[in-house]
Amino acid sequence: MTPQPTPPLEAAGLDLRPATTRAAARAALALRFGALGFDDPQREAALLLTSVCPLRMVDLIAAPEAPLGEAAARVAAAAARRFAGEPLSRVLGRREFWSLDLAISPDALDPRPETETIVEAALAAFAARRAEPLSVLDLGVGSGALVCALLSELPAARGLGVDSSEGAAAVARANVAALGLSGRAEIRVGDWAKGLDGPFDLIVANPPYVRSGDIAFVAGEARDYDPLLALDGGADGLDSYRALAPEIARLLAPTGWFFFEVGAGQAEAAAAIARAAGLVDLMTRRDLAGIERVVGGRRTAP
Repeated sequence: MTPQPTPPLEAAGLDLRPATTRAAARAALALRFGALGFDDPQREAALLLTSVCPLRMVDLIAAPEAPLGEAAARVAAAAARRFAGEPLSRVLGRREFWSLDLAISPDALDPRPETETIVEAALAAFAARRAEPLSVLDLGVGSGALVCALLSELPAARGLGVDSSEGAAAVARANVAALGLSGRAEIRVGDWAKGLDGPFDLIVANPPYVRSGDIAFVAGEARDYDPLLALDGGADGLDSYRALAPEIARLLAPTGWFFFEVGAGQAEAAAAIARAAGLVDLMTRRDLAGIERVVGGRRTAP
């Protein structure tokens, strides 16, 4: 997506100078964030300051009267982008996922908290096998959020992430390296699972599932800043599941599990596609909002 233009700082209503103290900057940011209706404006203000300056959170508390210095211009520019509606994660180029600090870029979907439901479902399915040398496949790896989270919890597992976007794959590789997982993870550019050989013990995916005609009505943070490739699921939003289900059935180990994310109201239709491809023991898992967010299953009954 094309980044939105940054408004003039005067229009943003923020006047930060090198002599402005950390405490004053935080208060001004929180006031403006609150006026714009952002959730937890104090936290957003602190995150923006600590990330852009950069500082540790303790520095804001221990030395609140220290001046911003040369960081003032960077803070003001970042704040102006946030005032214009750009997600804080996009402004900072970082996102926390499963307590991991991940880099993000315009080339990859910004991972959302509801996607952690896949990690929860997978860890529950492999609760008795977490120490085994499992093989994990992440189709549509994006930023690498899922494969990184899973490998962080499965100490003997190895992972393969595939994405059709060169840019997304580069972000995923950077996150794998930053988290010390390069020895256990490989990131490739490809078209879903074409050309891959199994079997894999665990296959996960967070594919595009927004109906093409609904993209204009998606919440602005996703519509304006996430790549279209990561959103558009075709006319009924289910194109990706039709492509994924036969490949999952081909690649999944007999004792393995698959889990993919679905949009609100899509669980039944996505499960039917999986069933038609020969996948069994189908189940769903709800996210914290109570939405059926994940469909999972196996290749054969245990």
